[in-house]
Amino acid sequence: QVQLVESGGGLVQAGGSLRLSCAASGRTFSSYAMGWFRQAPGKERAFVAAIKWNGGSTYYADSVKGRFTISRDNAKNTVYLQMKSLKPEDTAVYYCAVSTGGLLTVARREYDYWGQGTQVTVSS
Repeated sequence: QVQLVESGGGLVQAGGSLRLSCAASGRTFSSYAMGWFRQAPGKERAFVAAIKWNGGSTYYADSVKGRFTISRDNAKNTVYLQMKSLKPEDTAVYYCAVSTGGLLTVARREYDYWGQGTQVTVSS
């Protein structure tokens, strides 16, 4: 069983920055791939970014490429999402998720555990 707790969301003006954190339980965190997804009101949950177990490989949705950076600290069992140049369309609930199979993937079905989410609101 893996438990995930996100933090760092909030209200920010367009052009601003936020850093989300996701703290994970579990002894084998360092062997998992991790992902961030987001869900805006009335929309499906969408892939944002993912990172392999050793941080050596990352992947981003086109909509956030160049603005968001995913990273991880396996010693702290934590994955981060640094968000810069935020836009109103980035407003959503942001979720972190674990792929216990270690896959670097955009597919929601490949992620086994999910956090409760943290709200990010970007005002224009």
